[in-house]
Amino acid sequence: MILRRPTAEDLLRAAETNYLELTEEELADFQALIPGQFASFDLLELMPCPPQPIKYKERDPGYRPSKEDDPLNVIVRRCSVKGAASGKLAGKKVGLKDNICVAGVPMTCASLVLDGYVPDVDATIVTRLLDAGAEIVAKLNMDNFAFSGRGDTSSFGPQLNPHNPQHLTGGSSGGSAAALYYDYVDITMGGDQGGSIRIPASWCGVVGLKPTHGLVPYTGIVGIDHTCDHTGPMGRTVADVALTLEVIAGKDPLDPRQGQVRVQKYTEAIGAKLDGLHIGILKEGFGVDVSEADVDTTVRKALKEFSKLGAKVTEISIPAHADALPIVWGVLVEGMAALWQSNGLGYHWQGFYNTSLAEALGKFRRTQADDLSPTLKLTLLVGTYLNERYHGRLHAKAQNLRRVLRSHYDKALGQVDVLAMPTTPMKAHKYDPEIDRQGIVTLGLNMLDNTAPFNVTGHPAISIPCGKSKGLPVGLMLVTKHFQESTLFRAAHAFEQHINWESF
Repeated sequence: MILRRPTAEDLLRAAETNYLELTEEELADFQALIPGQFASFDLLELMPCPPQPIKYKERDPGYRPSKEDDPLNVIVRRCSVKGAASGKLAGKKVGLKDNICVAGVPMTCASLVLDGYVPDVDATIVTRLLDAGAEIVAKLNMDNFAFSGRGDTSSFGPQLNPHNPQHLTGGSSGGSAAALYYDYVDITMGGDQGGSIRIPASWCGVVGLKPTHGLVPYTGIVGIDHTCDHTGPMGRTVADVALTLEVIAGKDPLDPRQGQVRVQKYTEAIGAKLDGLHIGILKEGFGVDVSEADVDTTVRKALKEFSKLGAKVTEISIPAHADALPIVWGVLVEGMAALWQSNGLGYHWQGFYNTSLAEALGKFRRTQADDLSPTLKLTLLVGTYLNERYHGRLHAKAQNLRRVLRSHYDKALGQVDVLAMPTTPMKAHKYDPEIDRQGIVTLGLNMLDNTAPFNVTGHPAISIPCGKSKGLPVGLMLVTKHFQESTLFRAAHAFEQHINWESF
């Protein structure tokens, strides 16, 4: 016997979970049938899993850096995993958000719940980065299990803004943005389910791309909802981001998030002129309830510069954009709760299942769930309640409505090439160590108006710095058709070369 057999008490608990009332006779009959069923599970337990190949064996799992080495608190672990001797990223030092698996290097998702877990696999993007000659040099701080947009829920402390350390980086990929201000990190990888690449890119003044959903494999990365999970590159320049996307994009048969994938030579867009490009300023992206006037003004001023570069710039209205967040929350809240309750894996899809992560998360979340952030706790409570009370109907409705929302943007993108708006309605939040529980939740989710809709529609979106106000960066977000990232790079690079955003 390999697996422990369920006792009568185990079966009764399982019955209660499934709203069954077992008679004594039923319970006795099912107990008698258990040994026969578990004989197959014993055999399954003994079967070896097909190993995931680890190509680069020399790995230094590293250490937690000192405050002097990491004054912004954006590095969870400095490490060293060297890749091929040559390639498109040869000599580049890459930092990874700490929800990306690197075999032999501890991964925490910035939570004590996962403290002590060491992956035994490399995420697909890790292998692709190493194949291209990069060196992995850091695992980067983030919000606790990636569920906040501020940058202050990590178990390792807040991530501080490089322009003013009294302010936050934004989240959840805050470390991936601010680490680009260290000279030992050239490129970083972030993750984005509601804006988590673009928000910190905006607040920290770097370039961050959320690719088309499915363009970049998510295999080996801890997610929130398979239908909204995105990973993408962040860099100091548009050219670095385009080059990195060229390395990591493409089909991975182990990733169920990918359908048909269309890749481009993204670096060929660098330096292209904007003659004939039509940019639509999204009316509903400005003047939302939490907008700061200087952010709207800075973005509109920046957009006027595109006309000087040869682009046509007009205003466009998509009323559905203002009503998108209920669809976002309908997808994410129940989706996140379901994924969490399945130990981070989910069911009913073909691809790579990270068994070591499932086992670790399954054990730790049962004993240390109280260490989760308030935002994540509330999401789990509400997601579980909605499923129990309304039987998944709201989640299903949101999944259906996301197609309608996508069609509104697609229709607009039939009239213009690019949609433009502020990345976030406000500049970086000020760090408040005394913030209460309600503040953590409310302020951690109040910057998503423009970013989150494109997670449920899957459109590619890039944030570029377009100016500065009161000492803090302002981000401009550009959005285009699915798998047309080259259009974003063309526009973003031309603007980047045209102005010095820090003095604009």
